[in-house]
Amino acid sequence: MLELLTTEQAAAELRVSKQTLEAWRCRGEGPPFFRVGRRRVAYTREDLHIWLAGRRCDPAEGRASS
Repeated sequence: MLELLTTEQAAAELRVSKQTLEAWRCRGEGPPFFRVGRRRVAYTREDLHIWLAGRRCDPAEGRASS
């Protein structure tokens, strides 16, 4: 079974505020999440790490690497 993280836990894992993570989610910019109720979402640690790795920047290029 997957270990599901709350928004607060996911934000702490990414070292951003809960509000930042919520804003990313609303704009479709953040990591993948599960809707586990009408008003509740959850994240997996693996999805957070994959999403974060995709945002890694190459200093030589000055932009995210693909």
